[in-house]
Amino acid sequence: MIAFNSNSHRRFTLILLCLFLVWWLWLAIDPIYRNDWLLENILVLLFIGLLVGSYKHLPLSRISYMLIFLFFCLHEVGAHYTYAEVPYEAWFQSMAGQSFNRLMGWERNNFDRVVHFLYGLLLAYPVREVFLRVASVRGFWGYFLPLDLTMSSSMMFELFEWGAAELFGGTLGMAYLGTQGDVWDSHKDMALASLGAFVSMAGTALLNSYLQRDFSQEWIESLRVKQPAPLGEEEIARLLNKDNQ
Repeated sequence: MIAFNSNSHRRFTLILLCLFLVWWLWLAIDPIYRNDWLLENILVLLFIGLLVGSYKHLPLSRISYMLIFLFFCLHEVGAHYTYAEVPYEAWFQSMAGQSFNRLMGWERNNFDRVVHFLYGLLLAYPVREVFLRVASVRGFWGYFLPLDLTMSSSMMFELFEWGAAELFGGTLGMAYLGTQGDVWDSHKDMALASLGAFVSMAGTALLNSYLQRDFSQEWIESLRVKQPAPLGEEEIARLLNKDNQ
């Protein structure tokens, strides 16, 4: 087993944190819609606070921190311009002299679509690490549960967006929602986040199947029934009888 070098790990995570803070401060200067920027950053600040607060007891791998860093850097770009107005088309035209959307066959600003896909692709692995280290999941569940949590959290975020849009309404609500007139926008966003997580977990499974000698046995064991007796009302009755003894 490779020894955990806490000092180099701490330096690495501190550098990432400092780089992100510089990036965050730079993009916090004069965003297109200040109120939308504030809404977009509520969950970011809560999540960063959670990562900092849990570092002592649950330091994640460098890979996980790097993936989280990349995702939040992209998110801050969307927060600065609003996802529907990130000027990647102008940037590409200034560098390549042609339309990126035309090359891709896109008819709308798809920055939000790309970031939703990357939400699953980049964050499913850190979620998997937490499941493995905290809940001790193994085999099939070590790949399915990160996918499942990514899908459910994507759904909850779409509900959060809907609630915020209903609450604030007007220009702020539309800027935050960013549907660009697509009635299936939320469904497509959730589908892309799910696809990204699936690709991440499929790639992780393929790598582990090559590196891990007991990969197949671990999958078989993870699907074996550990508790043959039914739960539900039987378990309630057992607990009541135990309390009455």
